[in-house]
Amino acid sequence: MPGPAPVTRPTPTRSVTAPRRPGARLLVPLGIVAAVAAQGVALRLTGVDLPPAAGMLSFGLAIVAAAFALAWAGEAAELDISGGLAVGLLAVIAILPEYAIDLYFAFSAGADPSLAPYAAANMTGSNRLLLGFGWPFLLLVAFLALRALRGRRSPDPDVRSKPFAIALPRQNRTELGLLLVASALTLVIPLTGRIDVALGVVLLALFVYYLVRVAHNETEEPELVGVARDLGALPKRVRRATVVGIFVVAAIVILLLAEPFAHSLVSGGRALGIDDFLLVQWLAPLASEAPEFVIAVLFVVRGRAAAGLGILLASKVNQWTALVGTLPLAHAIGGGGWALPLDARQTEEFVLTATQTLLGVAVLLSLRFGWRWAVALFVLFAATFVFPSTEARWIVSGGYALLAIVLFAVRGRALGRALAAPFRRS
Repeated sequence: MPGPAPVTRPTPTRSVTAPRRPGARLLVPLGIVAAVAAQGVALRLTGVDLPPAAGMLSFGLAIVAAAFALAWAGEAAELDISGGLAVGLLAVIAILPEYAIDLYFAFSAGADPSLAPYAAANMTGSNRLLLGFGWPFLLLVAFLALRALRGRRSPDPDVRSKPFAIALPRQNRTELGLLLVASALTLVIPLTGRIDVALGVVLLALFVYYLVRVAHNETEEPELVGVARDLGALPKRVRRATVVGIFVVAAIVILLLAEPFAHSLVSGGRALGIDDFLLVQWLAPLASEAPEFVIAVLFVVRGRAAAGLGILLASKVNQWTALVGTLPLAHAIGGGGWALPLDARQTEEFVLTATQTLLGVAVLLSLRFGWRWAVALFVLFAATFVFPSTEARWIVSGGYALLAIVLFAVRGRALGRALAAPFRRS
């Protein structure tokens, strides 16, 4: 007789959790920024009268949320735009909140001249924050990332360990050369005590030339990180529609909230007994540039330090050409005449910003950003907070200028190559 049939036991199956689709992963970050932005918009549309400090917090957070959304969409747009142009446009997109706040002050100053100093304050503060804090901070992040490897060789080809530095590609000479040209053009501003519309048009033309120039640069395939990577993983049509939608909504939020945020900065400073000029000069740029810093830091952490520093360098070109250039135009449209006037304090701040720019360019002429110069830039930047007097500002400006002149003399050949780079045929 045949024996009993063997018992077939079911093969145990291992539960496998399917990875979430990009669309699902986007729900949380986009939902958070939408909620934060929505509360600011709701307060704006309902006309709720907030205390100044609460207004700074509410409208400021909403603008930061919209700025993060813009930055994510700007990164994802690199997939559909040529690499060099994408870097330039990303630099524009990342500081759109700053444009909105600055241009609001400049436009309003046409009817109310007392607001003119705030427009220049935000511009000088954002420029100095980017170079004096942003550049050194990226180098610090790169150093900490290298230390985390515990002596192993850095996986980032742009990081040099002995001596420690970030190496930039030769293409970045374009930005350095244009910063030199723009700095030479803006020397007339402290001499005349105003920013003329004619100069603004020239600076804007220089920025447009920059965008056209970098559009032809050969770059690597974009490596997206974080939320931008999930946006980039969407199907092409869905991605493009989503990116455009984020651009439109975020831009509307920023434009809608620029005025109440600007007013809350001024009134909040007065109510809290804090210099409202300093709040506009430093708090507004901190809020508007936070997403840009985060993107640059993510590049450094992911082993692309030169790309991270390149984003901040492109933003510096953007601020020193397009941002400065649009101020007198906005002032004129607001009925303020053909020049944005600067008072004595603003002239000092502009000289400080211009000399810092020259030193920053001089430092990068070697296409290496080392720790010694990073420390020097940060110490000089911080000195104006420790010693806030007029005399201290002129002394620090002199220090910037002296160091820049020495470096230009020592690096004469590199200076010539940088000046020629923007105008050399590709």
